[in-house]
Amino acid sequence: MNSEYLFPRRLGRRDFLKMSAASAAALVAPRFASAESSAPVKIGEGKWTYTLDESWGQLPEGMSWGFGCGIVVDAKDRVYVTSRSTSPCVAVFGTDGKLEETWSKDFGNGYDPEQVKATAHCVYWSKEPAGEFLYFTENVAKDAAGQPNLGKRIYKTDLKGKVLYTIGNVETEDATHQKFTWTNPTDVAVAPNGDIYTVDGYGSQIVSRFDKNFKHLKTIGGRAPKDAPKGKDAPHGTFNTCHGVWVNTLKSEPEIYIADRANGRYEVYDLDLNYKRTIAGDFARNPCCFYQHDGHIYIPDLGGLVAILDKDDNCVARLGDGKGVKKDEFQTGQKDKFAAPHAMCVDSKGNLYVLEWVPYGRVRKFTHTPA
Repeated sequence: MNSEYLFPRRLGRRDFLKMSAASAAALVAPRFASAESSAPVKIGEGKWTYTLDESWGQLPEGMSWGFGCGIVVDAKDRVYVTSRSTSPCVAVFGTDGKLEETWSKDFGNGYDPEQVKATAHCVYWSKEPAGEFLYFTENVAKDAAGQPNLGKRIYKTDLKGKVLYTIGNVETEDATHQKFTWTNPTDVAVAPNGDIYTVDGYGSQIVSRFDKNFKHLKTIGGRAPKDAPKGKDAPHGTFNTCHGVWVNTLKSEPEIYIADRANGRYEVYDLDLNYKRTIAGDFARNPCCFYQHDGHIYIPDLGGLVAILDKDDNCVARLGDGKGVKKDEFQTGQKDKFAAPHAMCVDSKGNLYVLEWVPYGRVRKFTHTPA
């Protein structure tokens, strides 16, 4: 790479103000709002009631979301969104819901926006002793010669996208670049002691543990034998799309939660990656990843819902269940239902931000409005 930034090209509020009147208006007027529903759109009930904020998360004319990849919130409640789009590659929203920055990328002899779009996947926010950081996960994609040589990397950056460390598919190793064999990584999580956990969820199905300096400590996992049981009864320590990983700190000792998506279960391990238990039920259909807030774990699920677990793994809420709704109904309606939640986060006030694996991203904010 010949740039110190993962996304060196970016636009800010001044740039947006220079755009056309139509584009500027799109920043403050919700393009998808309609007069058909004057009543607020709500999901959940009781303590777990949320109201859709239809004015949040709008993009200027000329920009659009792609398939929803990752969404995180920083310590100041700024929201970072990645999707499979060339414009923007990353969008950053302020606490007022207005777009503050968009990031794109052009290394010249590195990845162009189309290659970024092809490899984009999850992003993880981490508060560490040295500050706040982002971990970007890249999927595999084909290069110009048609070979699967792009992606397969994880970047650690600061909040401006300055690359601090790269691990995975790198050409040469040095103090900030390390080779590691992933075939299609999907997620990252960081433990309180700085250890880093990764999942190769679209590829080899391995789960790996590194120390805070990316020194490899342990790898488990892989696919189950073809004749082994499937689903929730699949052999523990094997996975079928281990898509998401999280370090749950709600109990006396931290635990590693793994979203074993195609098996419809959450697998729980200790910090040394020894199996502890399995969580399954009708709320775990195709779980993608996890987010922890205020004593609970939130799980976006491609099966059309967001599940919330308490510290004892009990499901206390199933939000926006869109099971059975036709896919083409979500773009113009079904606002109180989810199509395919791929990632989510929760801000300091308990508000939810959910994006979905649909071609238009469907990035939405749900304000916490407990009944």
